[in-house]
Amino acid sequence: MQAAELATPTQDPFALPRSEADWLAWVRLIRSRRVGPGTFHRLMREHGSAAAALAELPAIARATGTDDYETCPEGVAAAELKAGRLAGAVPVAFGAPAYPDLLGEIADPPPLVWALGNLDLISKPGIGLVGARNASSLGLRMARKLAADLGRQEKTIVSGLARGIDTAAHEGALQTGTVAVMPGGVDIVYPKENAVLAQQIQEQGLRLSENPPGTMPQARHFAQRNRLISGLSRALIIVEAAAKSGSLITARAALDQGRDVLAVPGHPFDARAAGCNMLIRDGATLVRSSADILEQLETDEPKASAPRMAAAAPAEPAAGRTPAPEDDQNLHRQILGMLSPSPLTEDQLIRDLALPASAVISAVSRLEVEGKLARRGGGKICRP
Repeated sequence: MQAAELATPTQDPFALPRSEADWLAWVRLIRSRRVGPGTFHRLMREHGSAAAALAELPAIARATGTDDYETCPEGVAAAELKAGRLAGAVPVAFGAPAYPDLLGEIADPPPLVWALGNLDLISKPGIGLVGARNASSLGLRMARKLAADLGRQEKTIVSGLARGIDTAAHEGALQTGTVAVMPGGVDIVYPKENAVLAQQIQEQGLRLSENPPGTMPQARHFAQRNRLISGLSRALIIVEAAAKSGSLITARAALDQGRDVLAVPGHPFDARAAGCNMLIRDGATLVRSSADILEQLETDEPKASAPRMAAAAPAEPAAGRTPAPEDDQNLHRQILGMLSPSPLTEDQLIRDLALPASAVISAVSRLEVEGKLARRGGGKICRP
């Protein structure tokens, strides 16, 4: 199936977009200032639909002292939907049948992803394969062979279309199925040298992005992209990575998401192998061939899929009182007092406060809209 129309759901865990007006409200909500994936999902749970959440956003901002808050204009959302259609892409909403189950299980999954290519691949659990941009000849050969061998075993290879190992991974799996997660818009190829490969993936595989079409990649987009690579994958394989590299950021995201991390070892004198060797030292599975990867996948116990929206809401503590409206500002001060630049899980914050989860989650959402706290990977929050 080629991505050609809006992907809509058959069952609604909340009000999912079906009409053009629904899609406009959905896009406006996620593109509104200070509304990230976590806040989006909380607003949807609290208000039931994107339109209702949009209507409440200015009041939420005013309650936190922000009087000039404006939601994303309708024209901006309409332009995004038009640009996606012109590029031949389709937006896939969180909760829709086409939305990847694995991606829906991570902390703060993207409310929508833009898909360009063979939409059948989006629902298949993938194997992430990433590594060094300045890869060695041996590293490139290894990545290409692993991807090709896994592809013949009906595994979909997920990578980031970067130069080096990512490029080799996509090339090796091009005939069997590969997904390229784009750092910018789904229609913006980066680096430019991969323009031909990107076109081949569009025709034979799938390109994905959570950013609006036409978005030029910026530094902050790469960490977001990396969490989607691991989020779409049952396991993540690293082929060549320096001690400080983006591939290790992806490995950390994979561990936070409960994914297996595997690494190809390298010579101790080669700096490009330092990150992989560190991962193996710390417990990552050593990879000599695709057989090691398949064996690891076979020994894993199947993980049950948690209910998508319910998983993001921690259970209410047995003890604790519900704050009265006049206590809201005090609760905000308590939350901010417990946070620091070091990320803290939201579950731990709720336990520390000994208050109902619903009250804390609502307060956290307001503070995020106000810009007084920030979200990090793994469901963590911190002071910005």
